Amino acid sequence: MGSTPQPRRGNTRQRIQDVALELFAEQGYEKTSLREIAERLQVTKAALYYHFKTKDDILSGIFEDLNRPLEELLEWGREQPRTLETKKEILVRYSEALKAAAPLFVFMQENQAAVRDLSIGPTMKQRVVALVDLIKEPDAPLTDQVRCFTALFAMHAGMMALRDAEGDPEEKREAALEVAIELVTKAHDPGPTA
Repeated sequence: MGSTPQPRRGNTRQRIQDVALELFAEQGYEKTSLREIAERLQVTKAALYYHFKTKDDILSGIFEDLNRPLEELLEWGREQPRTLETKKEILVRYSEALKAAAPLFVFMQENQAAVRDLSIGPTMKQRVVALVDLIKEPDAPLTDQVRCFTALFAMHAGMMALRDAEGDPEEKREAALEVAIELVTKAHDPGPTA
């Protein structure tokens, strides 16, 4: 689960997905047509249809390819003991997965309304909930549940909200990860109650 993106199927499929994601990010999902994707690729619409019938098909392919590390992380996490060390490792691995899938997450953030209506919206929500379940205790009080959700969103925010802030992207990612670890550490061992 390094920082290198997962290998993507077939060069033509990959080119279509890369160009589509660029256009979705530039113009928005709704305003991008299959014709524009074909034109940017300098192929016919028939050639594009051979690989993908709809924009949703393209986006689903991108999502599956770039989201594979998250599926692997969920599988790994379910097999681990519920220790603080495991939870920290889950956050580290998730941070790496976010980094590798940055174009997809940027698209999703900027096109939230469209994503909600697409097939990937509910799937992504389920995966985030499953990830939170791995880093929170089963009987966690509400404040600790909020800490665990906030830990993941801090990592998302680090990638999205800090994108235009000055500084090295890797330093921003590490800062967001540090905050996430602090939140999960507090949720894991909240200390004496007041």
